Parts: sequence; C-alpha cells; structure tokens
Amino acid sequence: MFIPEFIRPLLTRPVAILGGGVSGRALANLVGALGAESTVYDARGADGSEPVFSAVSAEACRLVLFSPGFPTTHPWLSLARTCGALCLGELDFAALFWRGPLVAITGTNGKTTTTEFLTHALAAAGRDATATGNIGYPLSQLVVDRRGGGPEAIAVCEVSSFQAETLRHFRADSVIWTNFAEDHLERHATLAEYFLAKWRLLERCIGGHVHVGTSVRLYAAEFGQSLPADACVATENEPGDVLLQGTLFADYPQRENFLLVAAWWRTEGLRENVLYAAARTFAPARHRMEKVAVQGGVTWWNDSKATNFHAAEAAIARFAQPVLLIAGGKSKGGDVAGFVRRIASRVRHMALIGETRHELAIACTEFGVAHTVCFSLADAVHALAALAQPGDHLLLSPGFASLDQFKSYAERGDLFVQLIGNPALTPLVS
Repeated sequence: MFIPEFIRPLLTRPVAILGGGVSGRALANLVGALGAESTVYDARGADGSEPVFSAVSAEACRLVLFSPGFPTTHPWLSLARTCGALCLGELDFAALFWRGPLVAITGTNGKTTTTEFLTHALAAAGRDATATGNIGYPLSQLVVDRRGGGPEAIAVCEVSSFQAETLRHFRADSVIWTNFAEDHLERHATLAEYFLAKWRLLERCIGGHVHVGTSVRLYAAEFGQSLPADACVATENEPGDVLLQGTLFADYPQRENFLLVAAWWRTEGLRENVLYAAARTFAPARHRMEKVAVQGGVTWWNDSKATNFHAAEAAIARFAQPVLLIAGGKSKGGDVAGFVRRIASRVRHMALIGETRHELAIACTEFGVAHTVCFSLADAVHALAALAQPGDHLLLSPGFASLDQFKSYAERGDLFVQLIGNPALTPLVS
C-alpha cells in the first residue's frame, strides 16, 4: 500500500489512537496494515484499550490519530500537540491511502440517505461504489478491505461536521451538501462555527464539482461565503416529478436528496433513466419515517433517526393533521422553545422523554401544547396510546440525540418497535 513520504518516519514509533469505538478500531486495523504498531486510548477502557493518555504516552509517539468524537480542544489532543506529535482525524488519515475517486456527502439532514442512494444508483449503473465514512463503515476500514482502492473504486463518503472541521489532507472529487439547519451546538459554539466546519469540506474539493441545496446557499450568503453559480441547486418547494411517484423521493424532505444526486449524476454524464430506475428500487435504512404498525386505526411511525429540530419538523410536516409526538433526549444545544413554537399547531399531544423533557415541558406550557412528562420511552408509548383515536398518527421523531438513555438512535427505535408489538398496548388503541 502506498505510504506518503511524510508519514513514513511517523510510523517508526507506536501510533496513539484516541477513541476505542468503530473509528478507532478501524484506525488500528489500518495502522497494522501499514506495518506499524498502535495503542488505543479510551477513557471507558473499551475492548482492552488504555484508559489514560498521559504525558509519557504522548512523548512516546510521533503520530496521534483521533475519532470524530474528540473535539479539537480535548485535553488529550492538547497534550499530544504540546509534545510535538502530528494529530490527524480518522477520515483525514485514511484519505491519504485511498487511491480511487471519492464523493463526499454532508448536510444537517439527509446525508445518510443520500450516501446510500447514490451508492445504490452507481451500483445499478454498473459502477464499483461503496458507502463509507460517517455512515458506520469508516474510510479507514474501506482502505484496509480494498487495499487502498483503485481508479474504478468509488468511495461515497458521508462526512459529519465533527470530521470536516479538522481536515487537512482529505481530498474529494465531488461534494454534495444537502441542507443546513441548527444542530450540534453542544459541540460548535455558534451556528456560524457549525456552518464553517462543514464549509471546510468544500475547501477540500480541489478542482471538483460541488452541489449544494437551497438552504446552504442562503446560509453561505449570511456567513459571507461565496459559491459558484453552478454549485447551487434549487431544492426547496420544487414542483412534483411524475417519474418519482411511488418512490421514497416523491415528497419532501427526501425529494431534496434526489435533486442533489441528480445534479451530480448529470455532471458525470450518466444516464438519467438509470437514476430513476434506481429510485424505484431503493429501500432506505431503518428508523427513518418507518411505518411500524396500524392498530385500531392508529398508525405508528418510527423516526428515531430524527436527532435534530430540522429533521423532526420535516417529519411532522408530512401529516395533514396534528400528530401525537414522542420528543426529547440528549441536548445538542439550540433554541428548544423555538422548536416547540414552530411545531405547536401541528401536534395534538407530546410525550416528553430524556434529559430535555423538563425544558420541553416549560416550552409546551408557554405555547399551549398539551403534553405529558414521561420517565421512559415505554411510559411515553403507553401515555400516547391511551390518547390515540382511529385515524391518528403516533410518531417517534425525538428532535434530540439518544445518548442520554440509549447507545444509539437505532437502539431507541428498536425499543419503540418492540413496545408497539407488545400485546398489552392493543386494548389501548383498539
């Protein structure tokens, strides 16, 4: 595998890897494939990792690699820099070894679906494409599995703001930026800082094609950033497309994702009929407006992937009548009262969960939204089941992260589905 000259001397000492999760394990595999040794450090002591990264640890290495969860101000990174180590994020390091084309996809919402759909469409067109990055399959692991790839191997790489903010060596042949809205203000001090973290990805698309949605264009102007005219794709309030009827992309918010993929598709000179055919066969991953069941005329929806206000609002807007909503979780910063104010007229009753439940309750009282403060997701399901009438839609679209009560949004969604399948609920909604 090709190793850049400036990296070679840094691999003569053990490499420190900060974070023992999926990205950290992938980094360890990549370092091993390069013929070097590594030590993983994780405060939780995950999978036999070292729980403390000390001054002695920092002085013993020349290269420190870190998972996206480590902010730039983390004490371990500050210590590593003080000791003279080069510090690179997982995605940045992995990109040094990827030899194939790379399409980077980001956005506040829709980036996972866009990544999956573009990969699916490319496969339908006979191309060798793999979804990677923030989607759960780190680029480091793809590099190992494909031995760096090659001219025909396309990496369709989902990139989060946590990954983008520290990029130095990453290179994208194209960038698709779906949309931008308030999110991750627990990590980024301001909305502008969050935007500029994602903007860093555009700076790493050197000589390539950039496609951004309407909201990105508007925020770029607000924050004093310039975009080429051909980068801007009209993605909001566009007329329907008869060729998308019956597909996931017939309606918003998914319609926005299709319009951006279609813009990229045209720049590549690929056949449009193949893209539309792929839209008809594409099945999204779970926990995204997943219709769970219809019981006693009540329809239950699992949208646990909605971990920010923008996603939850888009889900609620799909219904013609006020919904019964389960919301709450771990705070990501932002204007909670503003979120409740915007959805107040579209929600009949809210069941509030997680660490933000009391803050949400205050906002619900202020804006006249009926609500129940619940200790658990099970309590929330039972509370709304007791209120549901035939014709109602009961929606888990939390608007917050899951990590206060669950390991992931998937675990939260899985429990919701299990609760709906509980026969004890049947009398409540029949």
